[in-house]
Amino acid sequence: MSNEHLFIKALKGEKVERPPVWMMRQAGRYLPEYIELRNKYDFFTRVQTPELACEITIQPIDHIGVDAAILFSDILVIPQAMGVEVQLIESRGPILPRTITTQKDVDGLIMGAEAIGYLEYVPKAIKLIKKELNNRVPLIGFAGAPFTILCYLVEGKGSKTWDKAKQFCFSQPKLAHQLLQKITDVTIDYLHAQVEAGADVVQVFDSWSGMLGPNDFNEFSLPYLTKISDSLSPRVPVILFPKGSWYALEALSNTSASAIGIDWCITPQLARTMTQNKKTLQGNFDPCRLLLPIPQIQKEVKEMIDAFGADKYIANLGHGILPNIPVDHAKAFVDAVKNYKK
Repeated sequence: MSNEHLFIKALKGEKVERPPVWMMRQAGRYLPEYIELRNKYDFFTRVQTPELACEITIQPIDHIGVDAAILFSDILVIPQAMGVEVQLIESRGPILPRTITTQKDVDGLIMGAEAIGYLEYVPKAIKLIKKELNNRVPLIGFAGAPFTILCYLVEGKGSKTWDKAKQFCFSQPKLAHQLLQKITDVTIDYLHAQVEAGADVVQVFDSWSGMLGPNDFNEFSLPYLTKISDSLSPRVPVILFPKGSWYALEALSNTSASAIGIDWCITPQLARTMTQNKKTLQGNFDPCRLLLPIPQIQKEVKEMIDAFGADKYIANLGHGILPNIPVDHAKAFVDAVKNYKK
């Protein structure tokens, strides 16, 4: 990968004129072009058809002008590859009719080459995307973190508190660790397959690790994030994004990851202090603030970059872009970063 790309330079901690910018969920629901495809094809058809995944991945590059593309996919392709049915209902979110609760359930999960073979549509999509991008910007591959995937496997649907998943971990820790290790093994193989196909960077989304207290994060999340990072980081930069787990920044700064994503619940100054400026930080604009008037977005973006500093920083949202964000507001966010002067 050419180190001329701003995004790669920032991940390496090199000096930059301005921070790079991209947005989580940038390939999707706020873009009219995406909505047209959504009206024609169900969600997993879009994910599992390489040509559609390619088209959706490229849309924000053409329309918003971000500095990196992220593969259009979903974290729940891993449970599918492991033999667990996942239904996605647009208005209700994911449903997993058969949950994992017993030793027999864990033992019955599909692993290894069979699981990765199921996911062959992803490397196919990546190869198409890389050809279409033609080195304009780097491509980010991704996966869900083991704890977050466990949450869905045990709970069977989305939750505000993940009580069942946490109770599973606390009451059956040995079984929970077996499940987390199996998810980790498949995830590592899956991310390596993405890199083989051309992904320049990988991000690991631990969307629900913030439901864990610090000690439980150290037991059920951190070791598995570390294993994934240690396996992938010799090949590509790794970004870890454990949403809500600001208390873990010091521990995360001692991993092999190149960057850590943070949400809006921590100040840039505290994040820098906790990481001792060892890592590139990514974030942390509240997606709801994209509904502000454009001049206010521009002002707040400048303040955010001033607070983080332009080096060792990737401008992003603190979570995924919301469906009701006007496209011109999303573009205003990106343009405000691109127009930043030190």
